[in-house]
Amino acid sequence: MPKREREAQYRRYLDSELEAAATYGALADAEKDPGRAAIFRRLAEWEMRHAAYWAEKLGIDPAGLKPVAGRGFRLQLLKRAARVLGTSRLVPMLLRGEARDLAAYAADPEARDLAKEERRHSRTLRRLAGTEDPLAVVRAESRHQASGNGSLRAAVLGVNDGLVSNFSLVMGVAGGTGSPKFVLLAGVAGLLAGAFSMAAGEYISMRSQRDIYERQIQLEQAEIERWPEEEVEELVLLYQAKGLSQEEAERIARQVMADPVVALDTMAREELGLDPSGLGSPWGAASSSFAAFVAGAIVPISPYLFGAGRLAFSLSGVLSAAALLGVGGFLAWMAGRSAAWGALRMLIAGGAAAAVTYSVGRLIGGAIAG
Repeated sequence: MPKREREAQYRRYLDSELEAAATYGALADAEKDPGRAAIFRRLAEWEMRHAAYWAEKLGIDPAGLKPVAGRGFRLQLLKRAARVLGTSRLVPMLLRGEARDLAAYAADPEARDLAKEERRHSRTLRRLAGTEDPLAVVRAESRHQASGNGSLRAAVLGVNDGLVSNFSLVMGVAGGTGSPKFVLLAGVAGLLAGAFSMAAGEYISMRSQRDIYERQIQLEQAEIERWPEEEVEELVLLYQAKGLSQEEAERIARQVMADPVVALDTMAREELGLDPSGLGSPWGAASSSFAAFVAGAIVPISPYLFGAGRLAFSLSGVLSAAALLGVGGFLAWMAGRSAAWGALRMLIAGGAAAAVTYSVGRLIGGAIAG
């Protein structure tokens, strides 16, 4: 890029950083909560540090830089909006600005280090808004499902999948043929196909998720080794957002970062929302899914397995209905709803699916026989 164009680019970067610093300063003045105000001021300081970087590229003395808003009335309007609506309502607008800066810096070899800090700014803003990125929601849900009632609920849902799908399959085949052997063959095939499909899908999902998490932890470790001071600053902001004073936050952050192992564990938990020792086992998840599906799918075919003869069809329906009632009631109870209504709702849904497949089986079977 020609020198003149490059200098114009530096000037645009400088103006953007000075305006961002002025914006954060205005929000700090409007913020009533001292902790949040301190974080906005720290963000303003970081933007001024970025501005100093570009000023030096332009041969400008950084000591003379001051936060400047492109249009004064915009800054006054921002302050008024922050006082009336609260700073959290304005964070989405700030995030869009950070996203633009991040995209520009990521594409510029001279600004790659600043892109990393802009990414941190975005994460800090999301915390101030009380929101997180979509992956954080997924992590929280994964941790919930991996513990206590979450695991039990996931297992019951797996049983329900096997029960409803194989019940519908068995009824469909039974509607089309009077041979218990064909019904048993179809039921066993459905059980195995569904169980292996569930297990494979769960393994791939968990494996991919674990790979992503491990990569994030590796990147965090590299950042700790390469930019320890910046990681200290980020941890200070995290602790300030939790209500600690700046002095307390700095003291604890430096104690944590003094031990590389503790530092990585802390940053993984606080910044990424991950427990490095509890990322989940792909094989364990696959095995659990397989077993849960089999437990549900075996109910409709059990009368055929034990040679119940002509009673097999009726027994299959009765046992499956009882299982649907039990699963539906349990899931509703776990959700704090009426167990009776949950049981009835599940019975109606599962029974309707089985009735439809039975009717379709009758029509197809009759057409083939005719």
